[in-house]
Amino acid sequence: MKSIWRSLFITTMQWSLFLAVLVSATIGQSAGPRVFPQGKVPQDRRLGDLTNLNGFFPFKVPSTKAAWEERASQLRLRVQVATGLWPLPERTPLNAVVHGRVERPGFTVEKVYFESVPEHFVTGLLFRPSGKKGKLPAVLCPHGHGGRLQDHGADGIRQFIVQGHERFEGSGRFPKIARCAQLARMGCVTFIYDMVGYADSVQIPHRLRPDQRPIVDTKERWGLYSTQAELRLQSMMALQTWNSIRALDFLCSLPDVDARRLGVTGGSGGGTQTILVGALDSRPVVSFPQGMVSTSMQGGCTCENCCLLRVGTGNVELTALFAPRPQAMTAADDWTKEMMTSGYPQLQALYGMLGVQDRVLCKSLTHFPHNYNYVTRAVMYSWFNKYLNLGLTEPIVEEDWEPLANEEKTVWNQDHPQPTGGVQYELDLMRYLSEVSDRQLARLVPANPAELREYRRVVGNAFRVILNNQDLASDPLQREKRTKTDRGDYYEFTDLVRKPSSGQELPVVSLFPKQVQWNKQVVVWVDGIGKAGLYDETDKPRAPIQALLNGGAAVMAADLIYQGEFLVDGKTLQQSRTVSTSPYAGYTHGYNDSVFVQRTQDLLTLIAWGGNDEHGADAIHLVGVNGAGPLVAAARSQAGKQVQRAAIDTQGFRFVDLKSFRDVNFLPGAVKYGDLPGLLALSAPHRLWIAGEAGGVPQLARQAFAAAGVPEQIEAFNGPATAIPVAIANWLLAD
Repeated sequence: MKSIWRSLFITTMQWSLFLAVLVSATIGQSAGPRVFPQGKVPQDRRLGDLTNLNGFFPFKVPSTKAAWEERASQLRLRVQVATGLWPLPERTPLNAVVHGRVERPGFTVEKVYFESVPEHFVTGLLFRPSGKKGKLPAVLCPHGHGGRLQDHGADGIRQFIVQGHERFEGSGRFPKIARCAQLARMGCVTFIYDMVGYADSVQIPHRLRPDQRPIVDTKERWGLYSTQAELRLQSMMALQTWNSIRALDFLCSLPDVDARRLGVTGGSGGGTQTILVGALDSRPVVSFPQGMVSTSMQGGCTCENCCLLRVGTGNVELTALFAPRPQAMTAADDWTKEMMTSGYPQLQALYGMLGVQDRVLCKSLTHFPHNYNYVTRAVMYSWFNKYLNLGLTEPIVEEDWEPLANEEKTVWNQDHPQPTGGVQYELDLMRYLSEVSDRQLARLVPANPAELREYRRVVGNAFRVILNNQDLASDPLQREKRTKTDRGDYYEFTDLVRKPSSGQELPVVSLFPKQVQWNKQVVVWVDGIGKAGLYDETDKPRAPIQALLNGGAAVMAADLIYQGEFLVDGKTLQQSRTVSTSPYAGYTHGYNDSVFVQRTQDLLTLIAWGGNDEHGADAIHLVGVNGAGPLVAAARSQAGKQVQRAAIDTQGFRFVDLKSFRDVNFLPGAVKYGDLPGLLALSAPHRLWIAGEAGGVPQLARQAFAAAGVPEQIEAFNGPATAIPVAIANWLLAD
């Protein structure tokens, strides 16, 4: 009999709530109670200036080795995800071709091309010592924006000699080639390869800025710098980084190379690649990242920036990922000029903590501007001599040599014709890379608990980076109580919740049942307009909210960043801020979380506060309606068991439908890792209620819950959109 009365009660309430929602939907919207006085906004640090590549990026050394190892693991994952290399792509055959051998005293030079992915060619020159037998050490040389064939010119080299930059008119004109020639004479097989769009890398232009050409950007066809590319973490930096890893593969494949003695060195943009290779690849044993290890400017080219890479970090800390392996660099009169007091001491401290302080060096050469000149190269030669165990007598003096003629350093010729390139090639390459990634992730779709754990390891960790989820355990939250109002059958509280480390300040309203005993349940109700979504036009709780209160639940809501009290003029945010007028997402979201990420972090803060409130809640439930469904899906994917149940109205949203990276729902990498269904799948095994999906459950989410052994824990609503809030309240009250 009791169950019959309960069923009748819920059925009657459903109809009453449904009528109330229909009425309120046609009437104006209330703003609800304020935490701040009218005209005042939260002093949230995130409302300040955005970080850009010219900011300040200090390296704070952890206090223990264990803390550094944990931080280093997080950073490596960030680099992998940001460069589109998580999980690492399949290594396809290189199909390397080595041809056109020429000889110089002490070394030979050969032309090389290979495929880092099918039909995408990496080109360069291979220098080998003459008269050496057995396995030899090898050095990889990424280059900067002077190009592999950088030529100071006849007049320029004379000026450089007078200024002390260079020593020889002949080889000094071509400083990057001079570096390779000397390393070969020292006994190292050395490979210098072209940046995308330089010298013989002709398929995609390098200086391909998004503001210099029409961008192809549809769900079916897209190029670099498009929104679709960013949603898949495809970038010039990602492509070059994969080329660098495959260049190491090429070196290791050579019969005369000792793969246990590999070094990497490059200057400027090549220094950036040296940092990334050192962070991602364990094979190099020594490194010399020149000209880019700095706490100030982080790299100005689009090829040195990508979404997610430097959010909360910078080049010095990324360089530290090479530790405890030995590395050196110099400081110059450029953005590295403060290294001796800001950057290098921290690297020394880290290496010292690891017991190998002598394995890091920064030599002050600040009387020179930005360079990888003769003097700097001498520092590198000595460093590599020591750590590649070359056994050469010091000092090592770079000698002159006869420069290569044009035909001796050009990879393509009649027998080795230049490959096709252009816009269509670029579009085809982006499509191919996306299809490869899709197939790779499709193999992770889980069918059992073990496969679900692997899915969470890969996709879950990717979204953890993308959403910049931080552990709140060591970061206590602060509550500033503002008001407590007796509303008759409930209490209304307003609070300011702060997270000190991030500078978050959230205006929060909480409704607490008065006429019935609190059931120890807290419903975090997330509406696309903020906390005002709790109220109707008369400043009373909307019918579903009132029903939750009548059922004994407390209800909590907040204005997330750029909602409600964050808006001085009350106008909804239409576009997110960017750091410059350049339409490249990497310049903004390489250093700053997107609005979507910031709002997700606000929800995680709210969940943590609700769960640790002084009243002692037994369960936190999460609801997302009126455009907030994707945010709740993201927060639920990270909150795990902190949220007992979640109800989400997706409204059919998919990240792939976004038209601009300035959209407030832009989330770098979301499409690569399964779009919204990928986030929903990460809710398994915790209870999930979904609306807005044409009455069904997305297949990926359904498979994840089945793999967890709880297919019944996810359910879909197939009623009209106007009935969704009612249905959510009923679902939360039903148990």
